[in-house]
Amino acid sequence: MSRRVLEEKSFHETICLERKRAERSRKSFLLVLLNLGQLLADDENQNATVSKILSALATVTRETDVTGWYKNGVVLGVLFTEVPTEGRSLIAGVMISRVNGALYNNLAFEQFNQIAVSHYIFPEEWDCEVPQRPSSPTLYPDLEKRDHGSKWYLVTKRGVDVLGSACGLLICAPLFLLIGLAIKLTSRGPVFFRQQRIGQFGTPFVFLKFRSMYLNNNPRIHREYVEKLISGQGQLQTDNGNGRGVYKLTQDPRVTRVGAFLRRTSLDELPQLWNVLRGEMSLVGPRPAIPYEVEAYQTWHRRRVLEAKPGITGLWQVSGRSRLTFDDMVRLDVRYAIKRSFWLDMKILLNTPLAVLRGEGAY
Repeated sequence: MSRRVLEEKSFHETICLERKRAERSRKSFLLVLLNLGQLLADDENQNATVSKILSALATVTRETDVTGWYKNGVVLGVLFTEVPTEGRSLIAGVMISRVNGALYNNLAFEQFNQIAVSHYIFPEEWDCEVPQRPSSPTLYPDLEKRDHGSKWYLVTKRGVDVLGSACGLLICAPLFLLIGLAIKLTSRGPVFFRQQRIGQFGTPFVFLKFRSMYLNNNPRIHREYVEKLISGQGQLQTDNGNGRGVYKLTQDPRVTRVGAFLRRTSLDELPQLWNVLRGEMSLVGPRPAIPYEVEAYQTWHRRRVLEAKPGITGLWQVSGRSRLTFDDMVRLDVRYAIKRSFWLDMKILLNTPLAVLRGEGAY
């Protein structure tokens, strides 16, 4: 006996809701897709064939699982919920074998061979070393639709990014020269610091800053602090401001004298205008994460990486910066991704110079 089948829109909404539920429960879910395009193309009795498939799926799904059209009339999906995280690959393999077995037993051999079965597990295993995005767009149909529905905004945002970064690079060229000279005259090493960062959808890129540290330093001290910060165990560090403290290393022995000034004034961020011009970053968006930060993320933290392109400035920078906890920063990044608009970007850009001049939370 087949169950109710959700239409495409409702099924996509269910996938989005299940992602959020899995983020909180720290469990997984399995999405199995059956591409019926080839099977139904020349089928004179499509309704009967689909009914057979649904009846077969009903024998291997639980009441908590959801069946729906991922793409109406073409791709049928089954959402297996509440999959234990431990041993989930083995469990997924068993579930897929059951689906294939049920289809094989209920359809003619020729029909069975015309169905293309694919599967996706959430949360995905991210490998930040690969050049391609580690997250599957199939698990995020809501993000794709949101981007499709805001094409005007995305085109306008990219235009502002190109114009703003190009003008910024030209206007700041003399400043680049002065900063470069100061760095070379006071410490050994290159002017620019290059580091792999994680862009939107987990895609890595080479991130540029003015070098603010001594050459060949050990990142262990920063990595350990960041891991504690993400887990909620980070301690407020003493600052030179009003004494409230910041969630950032303030007495970092790796930072040079010139580097400390560049960090406090945010001048070390200027080379990222090149990343913006290349399309790897935007003027406004969440700060790009270091791979070892992403490794320490809880699943819901990934939303700041998935839902918006990283930026030079953002809602976090103009709302307290390092005085906020890591979870609060992620919430601000997610809020920006949800409410993003041309006017919000302009508001953040206009508030950024004041935040830089105040220097609150900048280290």
